[in-house]
Amino acid sequence: MVRLSREENELLKSVERGEWKSVPRLPAAVKRYREYAESTFKKSRRVNIRLSPNDLDAIQKRAIEEGVPYQTLISSLVHKYANGKLVERRDSGK
Repeated sequence: MVRLSREENELLKSVERGEWKSVPRLPAAVKRYREYAESTFKKSRRVNIRLSPNDLDAIQKRAIEEGVPYQTLISSLVHKYANGKLVERRDSGK
């Protein structure tokens, strides 16, 4: 019988509680995260910005949901905006 480490036991219990979900459209997700990783290594300049605590908390939570570092998420957002791929969603008033 193989002994699991404490961390492995915690992961096993988490899986058994149903806290893990399959990734829908796995090939597309892998491609997306590969692009995130590649863009991380292409950076050549550093920029410092100030964000409100609420905005930073929200971004960090979204990054956790996406499974990427929050700096990578911010960089991705800036890249998409700069290339016209980030579109502001208008409130439809519903």
